[in-house]
Amino acid sequence: MAIIEAVILLITLVIIANIIGHYLPNLPVSLIEIGLGLMVALVFAVKIPLKTDWFMLVFVAPLLFNDGRRFPKKELWALRGPIIGNAIFLVFATTLIGGLAIHWLVPTLPLAASFALAAILSPTDPVAVQSISEQADLPPRVLHLVSGESLINDASGLISFKYGIAAAVTGYFSWQQAAGDFLYISIVGALAGMIIMLVIHFIRLFMLQQGFEDVMFHTILQLITPFIIYLIVEDLFHASGVIAVVVAGIISHSSRNIFLDFLPELKLVTEQTWSISVYLLNGIVFLILGIELPVAMRNTVHNPLINTSEEILLVFAVWLILVIVRGLWTLAYLLYTNQTNPKTLRENSKIAVLSGLSGVRGAITMAGVLSVPTVLADGSPFPQRGLMLFIAAGVIIVSLVMAVVLIPKLTKVKAPIEMRGMQQELEAEAAAEDEAATDFLDETDAKIYMYKVAASMVESQRHSDNNRAALDLLAEYQLMIRRLESRQSEASPSDELPPLIAEELILRQVAFDGERQKLEALWAEKAISAKSYRHGKRKLRQKQVMLSVIGTSFNWHHVQLQIYRAWSISKRFLTHLWPRRTKSPSETEWQLTEREMAKAGIKQLSYFLKQPENRQRHFNRQVIYQIIVRYRNQIENMKNGGRSKTAIYERQLQKLRIKALTSERAAIQELLEQHKIAWQLADELRKNINYSENALILARTDTE
Repeated sequence: MAIIEAVILLITLVIIANIIGHYLPNLPVSLIEIGLGLMVALVFAVKIPLKTDWFMLVFVAPLLFNDGRRFPKKELWALRGPIIGNAIFLVFATTLIGGLAIHWLVPTLPLAASFALAAILSPTDPVAVQSISEQADLPPRVLHLVSGESLINDASGLISFKYGIAAAVTGYFSWQQAAGDFLYISIVGALAGMIIMLVIHFIRLFMLQQGFEDVMFHTILQLITPFIIYLIVEDLFHASGVIAVVVAGIISHSSRNIFLDFLPELKLVTEQTWSISVYLLNGIVFLILGIELPVAMRNTVHNPLINTSEEILLVFAVWLILVIVRGLWTLAYLLYTNQTNPKTLRENSKIAVLSGLSGVRGAITMAGVLSVPTVLADGSPFPQRGLMLFIAAGVIIVSLVMAVVLIPKLTKVKAPIEMRGMQQELEAEAAAEDEAATDFLDETDAKIYMYKVAASMVESQRHSDNNRAALDLLAEYQLMIRRLESRQSEASPSDELPPLIAEELILRQVAFDGERQKLEALWAEKAISAKSYRHGKRKLRQKQVMLSVIGTSFNWHHVQLQIYRAWSISKRFLTHLWPRRTKSPSETEWQLTEREMAKAGIKQLSYFLKQPENRQRHFNRQVIYQIIVRYRNQIENMKNGGRSKTAIYERQLQKLRIKALTSERAAIQELLEQHKIAWQLADELRKNINYSENALILARTDTE
């Protein structure tokens, strides 16, 4: 397959996988990407030839550099000793024990290759570990430990893997030479990465002082930095490019605030660009894993030395060995530090099991094992390469599936597992600070408050001239608030319908009954034609479908609703492109009918809420207000003869949006001064407001 076509296909599949993940939130997107890769390989016979050098350069270098950039400094720095112990000695222990166990289970796999396989299975996905560890409610010390070591164990795992593969390819291995080489490539790699990164920083700072403040230039320079460092260290110094890019990333993180004095927007652009890059790279690696699975399965299924059922059992055995080694290591650490935080042996054992399960393997494991050469030094095929790929891919999948299945059962918490490239770009140290401050609002609560303040401002600015624009903007804010509150309700572990959604269902059904009764009354009074009556019945059936899927998970009714919404949006778009010059009498009649139905819905809801038994139920005021705003918006739209928007309307809406965003920023400042949110969260919320303001400026520029 041509390289351009392959890139387009892989990026498209990453997008499709994340769309599917939106409807299956509890299933890791990485698993979906593996499935899509497997599908295109089987159905379309897609193959992507891989080479070790470019695969490590294109995927490993930027991913590890980004991990270094996000390396937390405070709590994790206090645990630097245990973290280094986990990142180095735990990797070596896993390599030694796992390698011996794999060689014992598969004698046909050379011992050096067994050590290499165990080494590349040692690194854990840092974002997955963080995500799982948080929902597993590990003690803060253990949480910081497993999170910190997962950020830097990639380098030690890849170096061990490199030596194992070299020994398997050449058939020669010397402990003395390996130790000397390890010290050389590690120390020289770290020093070279640090020095090159400092030189690049000096060049950037010098250019900024000279007035060269092109944000795009500096962003692109940072993006190509890991590739430059990796190539220089590997080809020129023959040291570890892996360690070099990790150290360079840490240096970049420590000194990047210098550039904010020159270009405040540089951080915003850089972070978002890195998010997109890591998002794509991580997704492509898992897609390639799925595409390579048929090759591995074909080679292993037809392997005369081992049958398929044994291969599957072998995958589970290797995964279990990794969990046991990691769990015992954590248990030993807990017992060693038990004096400062005494717990029973049962409690420590549960924490150790959760720590073992949190060791989800990810992109680095896949990137490494895919780089195993196909031939040895003498030109003969690499022994059991397909089996190595099969075991590595199987362990990645099993570690993901087992974490999804077992973590919620052990912790009673249902939350999706995030992985590298899927996380919010808040610093890990900021998250740790937020956890320490238990009286802080979380991001969802802060956004709800912010949107409510903005909605109140819009309501206060609403008058007869801008009524339609104000109601449209209010409807947008109510929708955002409703989504956030629904997400909070759905986060409850109960299988019952969340209270907020249940209330909305009741109130919307009451208003719906008022609409239906009004339509029937108009038809009985011969106030509308048969065409308008049929149109009204069809609209009511569509609303009934919407009511039937409130609070439900993915099902065919939900699909029907999404298709209907997509069709409605398409019709509005086509109407905007080719508006009708005149309206037929039936259209005018239907607009009057819809206005009357909306008024009847509000009236019925008001009557329902005034009843004594309903007053005592204290229905959520936000839900009530949202429903009323929706009907008022409908009335205003029909009063203006449909949904066509004028230039005056657009100007009114833009003015209100600017005032609303100003209110949002004021709400953030208020929460910050009252110590209700951390400054890192405030910075993130302000960043989103800046994006919205920039979008408004661009929209105004496009219309002028």
